[in-house]
Amino acid sequence: MKKLLSSTIVLLLSLTGLSAQNQPPKAMTDYEKGSFPSETNVLRAEYPRVDPVTRKAYFKFHLPLAHTVTVNVGNDVYKGTRDIDGVWSIETDPLVVGFHYYFVNVDGARLTDPNSMSYFGYSVNAGGIEVPEGTEGDYYRFNKDVPHGQIRSIKYHSDINGTYRHINVYVPASYEKGKKRYPVLYLLHGMGENEFGWVDQGHVDFILDNMIAAGEAKEMIVVVMSGDIRTTPEIRSVRGKTVSDIYVDELVPFIDKNFRTLADREHRAMAGLSRGGGQTTTTVLTNHNMDKFAWIACLSGLFGINEENIDTVFGGALADPDAFNKQMRLFHISWGTEENGFRFEGSVAALKKKGINFVSYVSEGTAHEWLTWRRGFHDLAGKLFK
Repeated sequence: MKKLLSSTIVLLLSLTGLSAQNQPPKAMTDYEKGSFPSETNVLRAEYPRVDPVTRKAYFKFHLPLAHTVTVNVGNDVYKGTRDIDGVWSIETDPLVVGFHYYFVNVDGARLTDPNSMSYFGYSVNAGGIEVPEGTEGDYYRFNKDVPHGQIRSIKYHSDINGTYRHINVYVPASYEKGKKRYPVLYLLHGMGENEFGWVDQGHVDFILDNMIAAGEAKEMIVVVMSGDIRTTPEIRSVRGKTVSDIYVDELVPFIDKNFRTLADREHRAMAGLSRGGGQTTTTVLTNHNMDKFAWIACLSGLFGINEENIDTVFGGALADPDAFNKQMRLFHISWGTEENGFRFEGSVAALKKKGINFVSYVSEGTAHEWLTWRRGFHDLAGKLFK
């Protein structure tokens, strides 16, 4: 047992770049020159590093006791090589620009790199690495020259969930300066993520700050919420109730009570990525809540529509195109060209043939990932509440 604990301590120390002998990783090699620490690294961490030209990432770990070390970036596995001092070096292939989750694997154990800030993805805490775009990515970057809104971290009690729930609420820069009321967007994450995803990985606040300052988007409140219901032996949710009931029956009234909102369907929207897109259509369409929401969006999240089921899907909400089009101010659909297997094009074709009004945006060269959703949200935000 003592030997196991000692090995674990050495492993954890080594992952931070230091061994029990306090030896730092070796200096950069020639092929790493021109690279820089990822913007997602913790303070003073030199690795992982990213080369903005080749888009390769470089990792170093001082793990003298390890036999194999690999890094998983998305679905790709990169093997490490060990030098005489026990420093493992790993070089990736060129990565797609944008944000990537990653894990370190040491002798079969999957670990979160302590050199990286922690991001909740794949239903666990993961490392994250940002491969920078050029100036085309400025829309989601912090701009010191524009007014900035606030992200408010709020806990509220849910009778349905039987416990408190957490939300992140964006308010625009003007919110503190007067008595103006604002439209509200309710925004959902995907499976295996949480209500911090749209803030930490998606940069929804930076996107809106920049767009509002440029006159490209309306000022709005954004409620970034959890798509899951927590249950334990001590926390029992109400039987027969779903997360959609929490949104409509509890969260919307809570937001309207505690924020200066325009509390009607014409000024209320819901959107979500991946599974969150499915929860959006379930909440608004299947559960017949179009009297509460006039704007919806599915970012890589419009599933299961075809010509055979279009009259019955979503509780029959699409069966009468004229009625749907009259009620819904915006039906926004976005996805990436590399999202192989999701068949969003088929769903869109069925909607078009049925005569359902919608707006689509396609992100070129991106898959089921955060750059697709940043781009999709950027397009959506420019159309909401107009």
